[in-house]
Order: sequence, then C-alpha cells, then structure tokens
Amino acid sequence: MPSFSSPRFFNPLMLWVDVALTTNEMLLSAGSVIQMRTERMAKAGLAPNEADMAEFQLMSHEKLTAVGESGAAMANQIHTTQFALVNRAVKHWLGSGVALFSMATSATPAQAVSHAEAFGSAATRSAAAVSQLSSASARIMQRGLKPIHAKTTSNARRLSLPQA
Repeated sequence: MPSFSSPRFFNPLMLWVDVALTTNEMLLSAGSVIQMRTERMAKAGLAPNEADMAEFQLMSHEKLTAVGESGAAMANQIHTTQFALVNRAVKHWLGSGVALFSMATSATPAQAVSHAEAFGSAATRSAAAVSQLSSASARIMQRGLKPIHAKTTSNARRLSLPQA
C-alpha cells in the first residue's frame, strides 16, 4: 500500500486525510508532553535540579528549531509548486470562461457543438488544475507538519520513559 505522503499519491482527499491524521497524532502527543513537563516543573518548584534545567532549556530550543524547519519546508514547497499551479488554474479558469462565452454566442448549431466541446475540454482542464492545487496545498501542510510532528511524538515517547 502506498504511503499517503508519497509524491506518487495524488488523491487530494487522501492527502488531506493524512494531514488530519498527522495533526491529530501531533496534538495528542503535544497534550501528553505538556502534561509531563508541567508536572516536572511543579515538582521542581523553585529549586530545579540540573536535569530539570536541561529539560526546560531543551523545550525552547526544540520549539524554535521545529518551527524554523517547518517554515523552511513550507516555503520550499510553495516555491516549487504552488505558484505554477495557481497560474495554471487561473489560465484554465479563464479559458473556460472564454469557451462558455463563445458557446453562448454561437451563430449556428455546428458552432454551438464545436464551442460546447471546447467548453467541456476547458472545464475538465480547469477541474484537473484545481485538484492539483488542492494536492499541492496538502503537500505544503504535510511538509510543514513533519518537523513539528516528529519532535512532538519523539518527546512524548522520551518523556513517558521512567526517569533514571
């Protein structure tokens, strides 16, 4: 079975389902990490030990690193796909409008049939471009979630282990 995040997987619905599932897992992990770290802070009180201080400093560093990686991944994905796809979608949408207007102003039945076929083709290309745009948007979200999801789930696993 192909991975939802595979570049070969083009179904926009499944890409968005993957984004939703990844977000859900990340939020559940984040909740447990927040709980465990808050308990640790409460237990440490005003006199945290060296391990507590290292963990508290790690929190800030990890967040900044993950957000930076996320922003860079999203910017890269936007740069490589989104602008070209938006231009293509607008081009096809405008082509559909021209074809519709041509069909509406046809003078003969033969022209009407020809213009209707052109409109059908233009509408199909427009729908395909919008579908590709949706897939590209989902991939942007996947790329942006990846570093934050990875850090959150690894922290949940690490912090749930018994402390030595």
